[in-house]
Amino acid sequence: MQPVVREFLANTWAFLLAVAVHVIMAALVVLGTMDWKPFKPPVLTGLTIEAVMVDTGAIKQRREQAKKDAEQAVQRKAEKDRREKELKTRNERLEREKKAEEAAEIKRQKDLAAKKRDEDMRLQKLRAKQAQDKKDREKKRQDELKRLREQREKAAQDTRREEERLKQIDARRQAEADAQRQAIAEADMQRQMAAEARAGEIATLAQRYALEIQAQVTNNWLRPPTARPGLRCTLKIVQIPGGEVISATIAGSCNGDEATRRSLVAAVERAGSLPYRGFEEVFQREIDFIFRFDGD
Repeated sequence: MQPVVREFLANTWAFLLAVAVHVIMAALVVLGTMDWKPFKPPVLTGLTIEAVMVDTGAIKQRREQAKKDAEQAVQRKAEKDRREKELKTRNERLEREKKAEEAAEIKRQKDLAAKKRDEDMRLQKLRAKQAQDKKDREKKRQDELKRLREQREKAAQDTRREEERLKQIDARRQAEADAQRQAIAEADMQRQMAAEARAGEIATLAQRYALEIQAQVTNNWLRPPTARPGLRCTLKIVQIPGGEVISATIAGSCNGDEATRRSLVAAVERAGSLPYRGFEEVFQREIDFIFRFDGD
């Protein structure tokens, strides 16, 4: 029930109670005067009697005062009841307000607790996410470091293999160069030994035949700029009786470059035929001819 309605009913009840009290007091006054009789003067019987006069105005005044006192009593009671009602209403309102405040405080505390739980949960999730992100970053960094180490190791291995390969190539080239120098040295030594052994036979037919071939090839040789003194090249020449050249190739050792080698083959082919007449006894279809050039 709304407070305004309750207050209206309380005021109405107080008013009706005051009216009822007034009605009761009026009824009592009326009943008190119903047995009143008119004053009769006493019969004198020879005695002296003091006469007493009753003032009806005073009685009326007392009645009105009693009525007024009753009304005031009713009013005081009504006022008291009203005040008690107001006090009760105020106390009830204060109680309701207190309960409402307590309920609001409880709700506020619950809301704060729920908010704190939500905030704690959010912070917990945030810390968990930050920890996971840090872990992921560290893993990514370690993976990148591992990849870089593997790349460096692979590059180092490739470098070592390439260096080893280059060393092997250099060693092989050095060995080939040493072998070539050894062969040339051995050939020179053999030629020197042969020359010394045949020092007294320089004018033999074979020697003269070789010298003729050397002279004919030299005459047809267009020496390239890269040819240097000390040139020694072995050519295999195929010919037919009469000295006509069929083919010429570099068949043995040659310390000349490619241009020099081609120029020597071209010189033999340009000559067309080798000396034959007078050298029939030493003629061979295939000969290994060592071309020599020691400078002009």
